[in-house]
Amino acid sequence: MSGNSASGLPELKLYNTLTRAKEGFAPLDPAAVRMYVCGPTVYDFAHIGNARPVIVFDILYRLLRHLYGADHVKYVRNITDVDDKINARAAQEFPGLDLNEAIGKVTFTTEAQFHDDLEALGVLHPDVEPRATEHIVEMRQLIEKLIASGHAYVAENHVLFSVPSMPDYGNLSHRPLDDMLAGARVDVAPYKQDAMDFVLWKPSKPGEPGWPSPAGIEAPGRPGWHIECSAMSWKHLGETFDIHGGGIDLVFPHHENEVAQSRCAFHTNIMAQVWMHNGFLQVEGEKMSKSLGNFVTIRQLLADWPGDVLRLNMLKTHYRQPIDWTVKGLEESARTLEQWFDAAADDAYPRPAPAVLEALADDLNTPRAIAEMHGLKDHAGKKALAGTLAFLGFTPGPLQAWRAAQAPELALSAPEIEARLAERIEARRNRDWATSDRIRDELLALGVALKDNKDGTTSWEPRR
Repeated sequence: MSGNSASGLPELKLYNTLTRAKEGFAPLDPAAVRMYVCGPTVYDFAHIGNARPVIVFDILYRLLRHLYGADHVKYVRNITDVDDKINARAAQEFPGLDLNEAIGKVTFTTEAQFHDDLEALGVLHPDVEPRATEHIVEMRQLIEKLIASGHAYVAENHVLFSVPSMPDYGNLSHRPLDDMLAGARVDVAPYKQDAMDFVLWKPSKPGEPGWPSPAGIEAPGRPGWHIECSAMSWKHLGETFDIHGGGIDLVFPHHENEVAQSRCAFHTNIMAQVWMHNGFLQVEGEKMSKSLGNFVTIRQLLADWPGDVLRLNMLKTHYRQPIDWTVKGLEESARTLEQWFDAAADDAYPRPAPAVLEALADDLNTPRAIAEMHGLKDHAGKKALAGTLAFLGFTPGPLQAWRAAQAPELALSAPEIEARLAERIEARRNRDWATSDRIRDELLALGVALKDNKDGTTSWEPRR
């Protein structure tokens, strides 16, 4: 089953990093569509670049639920809570506590902050959000499988994956051997049999968290980064599944090594049949970095903008293209949302507009979907616009509150404005256009902007 044409729904086409082509999506089991997305490492507030895959794959999750039914889609997005940055922050902020207890405090607090940010961005909760530390048993089991099948080996209390044991290693990233070697040699070690071999398990240093090691290693240890996602996806989605997503920076080495681990452990031809990656994010035309002073967190942006504005700003660029995050873009996104919500009907259709759905089914073509939404602002499209906004995760409340907070203080009270508005309506009814225009201009000078609607009513808002 590669589409939903029999039910009148569009065929879903997705760009697959593995094949470098846009293909019709055919789930392994249409009754159980499965997607895994790499989530955050919880050591600090998430930056705006972290929000991009979360928002992109939230749109895909909503689309899959619409096409296949909410009960037939399972979305897993992990939490990485084993990391040197977490250890360092825990030791710095809670020096008097046991390290594991301190790590728990850091990861619990940071995960809660991340969830609050996503709530503001209108992101649905995944069906499962596994933590790496809760899947150590599965990691050890995978490692034992890889050793038993000759794809991994023990050296100096480490377990390493043997890259030469997998002839088609590199198929996902399509990187030349020299490029992969350059990446692998960041972690040079004398106990490696091959320069490209990577760590599955390593001994814990004094003061680091540790667990019983696999393969008969007596010293306690901790997992390598790549094995974590192989274990969590296996536990919750099975040996093979439909879609694996993440940022373009994860293709190599992280996703390439996930593929190697999972395929070799289970002797399968695939891990995920479709691999999707979102492009990089820049800030005001430059790479985001703390050294340039343009490193910005989701939380910082939410202090100045409603989450829906950040969400729309992210969706204006196709997910596979690089995005330039600018204040000008945020201002444009805010104006667009205002226009949409002003035009949308109070009673919405219970589904997105067909033209918008067609655009999203074409490899999440959100720029085209947005263009289609502009065409729904007339009277005939108001209910469809409202239904589409709801489908995409936009809600009017936060934007209305933000607009009210941004508005200047008025020289007139609301009852005084309404009284002048009634005078103007009476003048218009009597075709006294001079008086109508004079009242409009007087109110505008006092900071009140009027809007005459097509249905004959007049609304007002503070002038900005």
